[in-house]
Amino acid sequence: MEINLDSQEILSAKEAAEIWHKNTDYVRTSIHKSPEKWPKGSWRKFGKQIIVTAYGMEQVTGKKDPRKQGKLNAKCK
Repeated sequence: MEINLDSQEILSAKEAAEIWHKNTDYVRTSIHKSPEKWPKGSWRKFGKQIIVTAYGMEQVTGKKDPRKQGKLNAKCK
């Protein structure tokens, strides 16, 4: 299996929180308090850095990736 680390689907916890308009500690707190809400493989900790997937954020927040929403709206025009 090949993983593209340049993919926009892989985000730092802070970056993900900003994209979903959440508090900067949202991801870290959510993983700490409710790890069962995160799909398996949707987050990982490297040292002190937490990396998450856009899919994981969509599942936890119940909201689609806001970056994709803009693309969908542009296609509808």
